[in-house]
Amino acid sequence: MCKSTLHSFLQALPKCEHHVHIEGTLTPEMLFSLAAKNGIELPSDDPAFASPSSLRLRYQKFTSLDDFLRYFFIGFEVLLTTSDFEVLTYEHLKNAYSQTVRHTEVFFDPQVHIARGVSYQTMLSGMNTARERAARDFPQMSVAFIPCLVRHLPASSAHDLASEILSHGHLEDATLVGFGISSTEAGRHPSLYSSVYATLRQAGVENLTAHYGEEGPSEYVAAAISDLGVKRIDHGRRAIEDPSLVRRLVDAKVMLTVCPISNVVLRGVQEIKDLPIRQFLDSGVRFSINSDDPAYFGGSLLDNYCTIQEAFDLSMPDWKVIVRNSVEGSWCSDDRKMDLMNMIDRAFGELAIPNE
Repeated sequence: MCKSTLHSFLQALPKCEHHVHIEGTLTPEMLFSLAAKNGIELPSDDPAFASPSSLRLRYQKFTSLDDFLRYFFIGFEVLLTTSDFEVLTYEHLKNAYSQTVRHTEVFFDPQVHIARGVSYQTMLSGMNTARERAARDFPQMSVAFIPCLVRHLPASSAHDLASEILSHGHLEDATLVGFGISSTEAGRHPSLYSSVYATLRQAGVENLTAHYGEEGPSEYVAAAISDLGVKRIDHGRRAIEDPSLVRRLVDAKVMLTVCPISNVVLRGVQEIKDLPIRQFLDSGVRFSINSDDPAYFGGSLLDNYCTIQEAFDLSMPDWKVIVRNSVEGSWCSDDRKMDLMNMIDRAFGELAIPNE
């Protein structure tokens, strides 16, 4: 439980989230339930899969990004039908709304699902049904999706996926608001994917992002901007190691989607206080705070907000900068951004702020 006196304020503060993987919201309980429904046999040689509780305990002992990804991709196996993706997505959106998330852009990994025989249309149909239900049930929240290419599969597979998604034209109705790339980063320089991103740009896709600067060096962040033409960097914490890159992020208004609890659980930093939050704020680097894979890392979006407050004792002006920058960096319409800004202004004007 958050110990900060600002907990109630942070709970009520309207939030934007840009870095959450829908597959990363699959709780151990839902994983076991869907495995039983779909007749999926979970690994019998791993004692972690004895029960949801033992799996949750294993999630607390990740040693690296690759260690996490092993379990992450096992979870994909239980997602087979349209209804599976609908249930998963709706449950996440319901939980996000309860934490006052008012705009969310959700990642998903089509390549991995397609490789095991689940069609792109199956996953997107289920997610869109959940999105439509959420629009009725949570009308204050806007929702969009971002497909992620994955680095552990061949670049040719990424080209195939980009071609398929572009052929469906979902960008026209704002179902998809951009493209990203994720999974293991070490040894995979952004230039390896420059042709895929060039194809996307040539097709008129403007909103491009990429996971870099989590385990890879600051040079990867700089190369993602130069070689891939991204407007956002997912994670990006190691950008602080290069002062010239920090200035470049500020000048180009590139937003980082920072994931505090994720960075600690995956051993990127030892403690939340080791993240360059204060340096980013003081330098004018735009960033948002995000949950990444909350079912695996044990931290909701609100938990991430609270851990940042406890570690850095931020002021109310600091929080206003963070949440307003998160709106500016969102990939929604200008009208929607104005709505979100008005929500934030009302929150700062109406919420009782405790005396420190």
